[in-house]
Amino acid sequence: MISLPTRERLRQRAEYTYKFNAETGRHGWLRLTPAYSLKIVEELVVGHANVQRVLDPFCGTGTTALCAGYHGLDGVTTDINPFLIWLAQAKTAQYSPTIIEATEDACKHALDLVARRAIEPVPAPPIFNIERWWCSEALEFLRLLRAAIEQAAQDNAAVRNLLLVAFCRTLIEQSNAAFNHQSMSFKSEQQQCLLFPLDRGASFNADVRFVLGGASENPSGSASVVLGDSRALRKVFVRQFDLVITSPPYANRMSYIRELRPYMYWLGFLDNGRDAGELDWTAIGGTWGIATSRLIDWQHSERHFDNPHLNDAIRTIAHADNKNGALLAKYVAKYFDDMWAHFCELPELLASGAKLHYIVGNSSFYGTIVSTERLYAEMLSELGFSHIECRPIRKRNSKKELIEFDVVAQWK
Repeated sequence: MISLPTRERLRQRAEYTYKFNAETGRHGWLRLTPAYSLKIVEELVVGHANVQRVLDPFCGTGTTALCAGYHGLDGVTTDINPFLIWLAQAKTAQYSPTIIEATEDACKHALDLVARRAIEPVPAPPIFNIERWWCSEALEFLRLLRAAIEQAAQDNAAVRNLLLVAFCRTLIEQSNAAFNHQSMSFKSEQQQCLLFPLDRGASFNADVRFVLGGASENPSGSASVVLGDSRALRKVFVRQFDLVITSPPYANRMSYIRELRPYMYWLGFLDNGRDAGELDWTAIGGTWGIATSRLIDWQHSERHFDNPHLNDAIRTIAHADNKNGALLAKYVAKYFDDMWAHFCELPELLASGAKLHYIVGNSSFYGTIVSTERLYAEMLSELGFSHIECRPIRKRNSKKELIEFDVVAQWK
């Protein structure tokens, strides 16, 4: 077991880009709950003896690889989203005391440049209706701060990354986004926070200190973060893994690109809405922008998963009485086509006796329950996995039928 001080550092790194809302239990823009996810991941990691290499084929923000590293293991993860790869790499990197000190100095330098307005602000990112996100004072501060970070950390990539992680936290604090609904909303004009520039600078300084608190104690193991497609894992990895712990996208039409776009625009990973839609189309479960319109012409792959339970759900969802039923039926079909392609990659990458844990929730479309956990289990069974279980973890919201599961399996 790791020590309490180390566990606190692990928690800090895991929550680098989140702000917790005690009222709603939500964290920042991502509808993930890092403290809860971390608890699950840590219990699974320590619950398996004789494990050395841990794979997470759906990186998210890198929690699994980070946790494996803090427990002295070799954590490996991949994702198709370059922003998430950057963030996970920043979270799992090793930082020396020299880097920590240099980041503190760079923070002071950046805030001095902002206070004196001694730097040209970056252009506002091309986010549609950006004024909904930030009031004019906050937007001006963020533009100055973004430019100042580049100036203050121009000779040190590690310092720059730590400051940009803190900048992501500050984006949340300064925004008008509200987290009191299941879907993201915005505060009314009267609710918008009007801080003085000095308070904004103090907020960024506090975020830097939080980030450096986590960075000050490094994992004893290793963590590798690689850009790749979970449907083509054999192109990314050649070694075998003892344990897979992951939480893939759910079949619920929630676009992670939509949730992440403020980060991605400010940090230069996106330039326009079309690119956002293109990236969402390449991701599993993405349906934002152009990704939705392309579903109209989408057809099953030749090697799709043909299953009576899945086919029944798709036919029911596509019923003529359901508005957009045909489109949503295609969405569900494509989601499971993609997940089947992913599962087919696993056997050649797993050591004998390797264990799998897939944290996933079921879904509901027009009252039709899509039992994702059951379909995962049937896919794994068809591929030759054994000891398959669907263990309920928690109820996901007020709808009692929506539950999160741990789908467990073992390779031969």
